[in-house]
Amino acid sequence: MQHTTKQSAILLLADGTIFHGKSVGISGKTFGEVCFNTGTTGYQEIFTDPSYFGQIMVTTNAHIGNYGVNAEEVESEKIMISGLVCKNFSSFHSRPNSESNLFDYFQKENLICISDLDTRALVSYIRDHGAQNAVICTDGTPVEELRKELAAIPDMKGLELASKVSTTEPYFFGDENATYKISALDLGIKKNILRNLAKRDCYIKVFPYNASFEDLKSFSPDGYFLSNGPGDPDPLYSAQEVARQILAENKPLFGICLGHQVIALANGVSTYKMFNGHRGINHPVKNILTGRGEITSQNHGFAVNREELEQHGELEITHVHLNDGTVAGMHMKNKNCFSVQYHPEASPGPHDSSYLFDQFIENIKSTK
Repeated sequence: MQHTTKQSAILLLADGTIFHGKSVGISGKTFGEVCFNTGTTGYQEIFTDPSYFGQIMVTTNAHIGNYGVNAEEVESEKIMISGLVCKNFSSFHSRPNSESNLFDYFQKENLICISDLDTRALVSYIRDHGAQNAVICTDGTPVEELRKELAAIPDMKGLELASKVSTTEPYFFGDENATYKISALDLGIKKNILRNLAKRDCYIKVFPYNASFEDLKSFSPDGYFLSNGPGDPDPLYSAQEVARQILAENKPLFGICLGHQVIALANGVSTYKMFNGHRGINHPVKNILTGRGEITSQNHGFAVNREELEQHGELEITHVHLNDGTVAGMHMKNKNCFSVQYHPEASPGPHDSSYLFDQFIENIKSTK
């Protein structure tokens, strides 16, 4: 086995705290909001999820890269995270169907990564002090210079990022002869959401984040979908107006994550930035309507205001996160609309939440 000497690297947090580690071999620096994901598998899906755009990802699993990469396991066309922090980075992989190793994958897209860092201490620090901006530096830039550059990076609160990851032109997904037609607003949509809709006999037209309701309506869809995505939902005024117009026509509407938050805002219910957010593949959720529990995949740093939602006459909470009581799902009492704050398409082992896509199809059937 080849042995190499790793160069020193640092992670500098906005509050001045420094964590030391080693560069995996890609020189440079990268900025973003530092956050952590507790999943033990699925790192390639995490790295390519558009919802993580603008974030430096800390993986709590001790080993990253050990099963390589595969082109079938991506959620978008490129890596979306700003950088990676991990404990043990493996350039060697042992899975038979891997196509390449993680280092080559990162090098191709010039993703900066720091390893050999005490991720347990870092995650504990983030839990106590909250998610904040940070910089990974592997090129020896002086700390004082990094502090100045980091201070100029905008906070995630108030930051509109959907425009950075959305398609610029409409495109189609699925079989054009499918039974149902869906107009999807791309705020950072994951490929597996489209796959789940397509395998339920849907033909989807995906529209840019700033498309108008008339644009979406021109496809003559049977239902509408508002996707997941990165950043603060509050600045997405166009998407909120689209949601209001869909609701005015009472067409079937389904929202996931950022789309869920947009629907809340369209109804006058505010959202807020969470202290840490939820990022992992084993988050417990209770379906209040059925009484059943679900093991879910989650990735969000903003949430819907529960108190305002409970006081809203036309909205009802359908799902609750069992760790902290935050809103995990809702529906409208007088409209054909529902949404969730987690990822039913992810299926990280359990398929507890895949029924939500079936529910969307049933809602469509009831209106055809």
